[in-house]
Amino acid sequence: MTFQLMRLQPDAKALAAWATRHSVLSPDGDYGYALHGLLSAAFGEQAPKPFRYLGGRQGLLAYTEASLDVLRMNASLATPDVARALGLDNFDARQFPSVWKEGQALGFEVRVRPVIRAKDGRERDAFLHTADAIPATEGGRLAQRAMIYSDWLAKQFAVDGAAQIIQAQMDEFRLTRVLRKASIGENGKRKSHVVTGPDAVFKGQLQVDNPEAFARLLARGVGRHRTFGFGMLLLRPASSC
Repeated sequence: MTFQLMRLQPDAKALAAWATRHSVLSPDGDYGYALHGLLSAAFGEQAPKPFRYLGGRQGLLAYTEASLDVLRMNASLATPDVARALGLDNFDARQFPSVWKEGQALGFEVRVRPVIRAKDGRERDAFLHTADAIPATEGGRLAQRAMIYSDWLAKQFAVDGAAQIIQAQMDEFRLTRVLRKASIGENGKRKSHVVTGPDAVFKGQLQVDNPEAFARLLARGVGRHRTFGFGMLLLRPASSC
């Protein structure tokens, strides 16, 4: 299986202009929905995901199972505005590991939206879902929030026995408003709406427990909203953490 790490350098001004023109920029300036639309426009069914936009200087990283030749062919068909916004004239990809060892330790970083789907189908902040049922922790609500999100993250890693967390800390947290599209209305168009929810970055070390399941986790991403800039598991040698 081809598994690659792809890097693009979006043009900040062209990206902002495209997002504004297409009304896909959130009130907080989150580009997740805009980049989702741009990647789909440029690469179609081969659109890389999950992805992580690290800002104007560091660009966008994404995982993909498409070959570099296929990606470049699709990119060559993109319209000029899409090509400028994504920086398609200068992007690259490199082979990324798809085979892992049981017990292997790795450093990781991941941006997640720790939400739980309620019985009515709506999403709820994992902290709000859990906090009322447990006593407050020393250090206040932020420490309690970090603990609950850490437990949530551990459960995501443990799906199919993929991996376990050795050590992790919540490095960033904020509540962000992101743009999402509702179901198709009577006019045949999808209206956008704003959703507020948790936005956290975790860093730490993990241990691979099931190599095949871990490879699937890496390709799938962590949690929900994976096609909108969340859930990409960035890895590094454990010794560098």
